[in-house]
Order: sequence, then structure tokens, then C-alpha cells
Amino acid sequence: MLRTFKKFFDLCGEKERKQFFMSIFLGVFHAFFAAMRIPAVYVVIKAIFEGGLSEKQAYVSAGIIFVSIILQTAVSMKTTMLQTRAGFNTSSFKRIEIAEHLRYVPMGYLNDEGLGKITSVATNTMESFSGIAARCVLVISKGIITTLVIVLSMFFFEARIAIVALITMVIYLVGTEFMIRAEGEDSDAFTTSQDSMVARILEYVRGIAEVRNFDLFGKSITDVDSSIDRFTRYSTRMESIYEVAMFFLNILTKLSGIVMMIMSIAFYLGGSMSLVYTVMMIICSFMIFESLDQVGAFNGLTRTIENCADKVSEALMSPTMDIDGKELVPESMTLTVKNVDFSYDKRKIIDGVSFEIPERTTAAFVGPSGGGKTTITQLLARFWDVDNGRILLGGTDVREYSYDSLMKNFAFVFQNVYLFSDTIENNIRFGKPGASREEVIKAAKAACCHDFIMELPDGYDTMIGEGGANLSGGERQRISIARAIMKDAPIIILDEATANVDPENEKLLMKAVESLTKEKTVIMIAHRLQTVENADQIFVIDHGKIVQHGSHSELMNEEGIYRRFISERKEAAGWKLGSRSA
Repeated sequence: MLRTFKKFFDLCGEKERKQFFMSIFLGVFHAFFAAMRIPAVYVVIKAIFEGGLSEKQAYVSAGIIFVSIILQTAVSMKTTMLQTRAGFNTSSFKRIEIAEHLRYVPMGYLNDEGLGKITSVATNTMESFSGIAARCVLVISKGIITTLVIVLSMFFFEARIAIVALITMVIYLVGTEFMIRAEGEDSDAFTTSQDSMVARILEYVRGIAEVRNFDLFGKSITDVDSSIDRFTRYSTRMESIYEVAMFFLNILTKLSGIVMMIMSIAFYLGGSMSLVYTVMMIICSFMIFESLDQVGAFNGLTRTIENCADKVSEALMSPTMDIDGKELVPESMTLTVKNVDFSYDKRKIIDGVSFEIPERTTAAFVGPSGGGKTTITQLLARFWDVDNGRILLGGTDVREYSYDSLMKNFAFVFQNVYLFSDTIENNIRFGKPGASREEVIKAAKAACCHDFIMELPDGYDTMIGEGGANLSGGERQRISIARAIMKDAPIIILDEATANVDPENEKLLMKAVESLTKEKTVIMIAHRLQTVENADQIFVIDHGKIVQHGSHSELMNEEGIYRRFISERKEAAGWKLGSRSA
């Protein structure tokens, strides 16, 4: 239990940790206020047995009990507010910290760990931490302190009965510790199955179009059902262990109370305990373990707290790239790649690639799908670190830049655009936080999306569904370009930016791209002839190697992938649907 509490507090920020400690400290006063009822009742009972209760004694005793209830309630409210505020603040700050940390992990980490696990940590885990974990720590600490204070106060009346209560308390706490350890293996499996269940459900929802298209409901539902069944099985096993353990622990406290009553009566009959003390001990036997029962009720969750802390720590300990470089400003925007190798796991993707892209020039990467084009562009912006070789920006290795100072020089427009569930204005403003409405509109006009935005019900204040679901592909793409224009980075990377755009939107999109790339260093991945033929240099990538390099005219004059690539697209562009007369 102490190890769990340590992990819990280590995860909290300094301010939140102080709030939790203050709530525990106030728990001591809560316990003392609860224990005040014992001497108040003692005064009343003693007065009754010694000849009568005076009006003054009755009022004093009632006043003590009333004040103890008021103070106990006030302290309870304060501790609950402290615990709630600290729990939710810790959860919020940790979510932000995890998000900030993930900015600097290699992109492969997200592929390896899976969206389900990251989602589970940021949602289920942090939700459990803010609610269950924080509440659990408060209830357990308050319950132990309250029970201990009452037991210690009993020593002032009858040490023999107090010793029985103390022994019961120790056995109870040891029993809960064994219960936690017994749940250990199942608790680990429980959290793993929870991650798996979230991953399967996310996979099913995100792929629902393919599931419907290929009638995969049986297999997909089976996978989801299996993950839910596994989660249910481990949840049930944990609950079974808890229920059995709590049954015996509750029997222990009830039997202990009965033993305390029998001992008190026996001591009274034997003449070693007064009637007043006997009645007091009988009363204490009913109330002493009330708080301890709450400890048991929440103690079964301490393993979950530990798992929450471990999962958050694991996410924050995930390996990051060396981002502690210098805040550098490149001397130029020339990109140089020297003998670069890169592998995903053990599969080599980039093999000994070297090239140079002078500033304010356009370079196009073409080649068969899966050849490594996208990987090269992502290595330029240091989404991953190379295995061998060097990538230079302005003559300086990209690893010598701090990550933030490096990213200031790049803007991206991807084939698959992601827009956040926010207003159109804020989605464009991501390129320049703090930009004015006028700047947003200027960027939107340059990206040829101002007109369609103004046709929307709320204009720039229109809420976009998650991923931009309520916009067309061309509209999403142009907003993405507006976002890149806002950033005004000197290097633009276009990854198939016009691949999935209909002919009506293509002209507008190309005009937007023109505004974005003016006077910039442009790196593009494209399959369309009109996109690549005006590039200053073209690199043909196949199996991770540069197999051809030159201008459009130079490459058209030599046999190879590029000429076949262009010929196929010209032929495809000339295809027309004809009709036959009957």
C-alpha cells in the first residue's frame, strides 16, 4: 500500500501533492472531531450512573457532539474539495504532459504501441486517476487515521479492550495487503485487456466503411466481442477475489466487535471494569470499525491505482529523440542528405541516399508505391533519426537543432488532411497561434477557401466535425494549405497534396499551392505530370534508392522508371468512355 501511495504522489505535481497532503493532514482533525463524541457520551453515561444527569452536563455533552459534527462536516467538505481539485488538475496536467512528450518520440513509437494504448492512457487511465485513484487515497488514509485515533483514545478507558481493537486493525490491514497482491496478476491482465479492447473498438469504428464494403461484420464483431469478453473475464476474476477477501475481513471486524462486547461484560462481572467503562466499550465496539470497513471497500482499487501510475509513467518514459539541441537559425534553407540509411525495425527502407536541394528550388520525388518517398521527406523534418549518414539544413546537422527551432522551418500539406473539432478559424490559426481574424482571412483568401467558408452558416465560426467530416476533400485540403500559409515556413513539404481532389477543385487547389510555395524551398511527392514537370530537379525513388535524378526533359530522354511513369499517365489521361451504336 505504501508503495502504491508513493507512486501516486510521485505522479502528482508539487502543488497537487501539497493539496493531497493537506487533505490527509485535515483527515487527522476529522478523526479527532469524530473521537470527541466518545468523551461526550462518557460524561452523560457517568452522570446517569452516579446519581443523575444535570441540565448543564446534558447541554455541554450535546454541545460537544454538535460542534464535533459541524467541524467534522466542514473538514470533510474541505478535504473533498482539495482532493477533487488536485485529482482533476493532476489528470489535466498529465494529459498535456503526455501530449507534449509524444511530440518528441519517433513516429515509429506510435506505430509500434498502437493508437489504442495511447488512447487508453490519455482517457481511461487518467479518468481513473482523477476520480477513483484520488478518492481512494483520501478514503483509505482518512479511514486508517480515524480508526487509529479512536483505538488510541480507548487506551484512556480500558487498555485490554483497546489492544484487541489494535490487533484487529493490524490483521485487517495485513489482510487487505494480501488481497491486493492476490489481485496483482489479474490486475495487470485487466489493464492489458482494457487497452486491447479500446484498440479493437477504435479499429472497428475507424474501419467501418471497409467493414461494410466487404461485409466483414462477422470477423470484425468477433474480434471486438473477444476483446470485450477477455476484459469481462479479468474484471470478474478481480471482483471475485475482492468479494471473497472482503467477506472474511468483514467477518473479522464483526467478530472482533462481539469479542470486545463479551470481554467488557466479563470484566464487569469479574469486578475489574466499572459499569460506565463497560457501557463505553460496548458503544465503541459498534463504531470503531466503521471507518476501517471503508478502507477495505476502497483497498481493492489500490492495485488499479498502481497500474494507472505505471502506465502514465511508461508513456512519459517512452524514448524520445535527442531534442536538446541549440536554438539555431539556418544560414540557408539548403537541404543536404549524405549517405543516409534508415530502417523500420529490421526492414531497410532507405539505402545509402545522397542528394542536395538548394534553397528556393523545387524538388519532386516520384517512384513506385512503397519505395521510400514519404519516408525521405519525413527524415528531412526529423520525424525519425537516421540510422547512418547525415541530414543538413543550412550546413548544420538537423540533430544539432532543438526540435522546436528545426520545426519552425517546415510546413506540411499531407494527402490525408486532419482537421480538429473546432472552428474553421481556429483550424487555420493552428499555423500561427495568436493570429488576428484579418490574418486568418488573408491566408484563407490566398488558399482559395474564403468563398466557400463565407457560404457556411457561421462563416469562420463554423464548427468542423472531428477530422473535418462535414467538409469535402478539396475543402479540407485548402484549409490545410491556409494553415501552412499562416505558418509561413521557408520549406514546404507536399505529400500527394492533390492526389484525391476532383477536377473542379484541382484548379483552385493548384492556385492555393502556388500561393503557398512562392519564394520557398519546395519538396513534393506527386504522381501528376503537371505537378512534377516544372520541378527544378526530380528524384526517382525505388526500393529505398535514388535510381534516377535530373530535370523532366533530361529524364524523358533516358530509358527508365520516370519515362514509363509519364507515359502511363499520359495514356491514362487520354482514356475516354466511348459508346457503340446498336
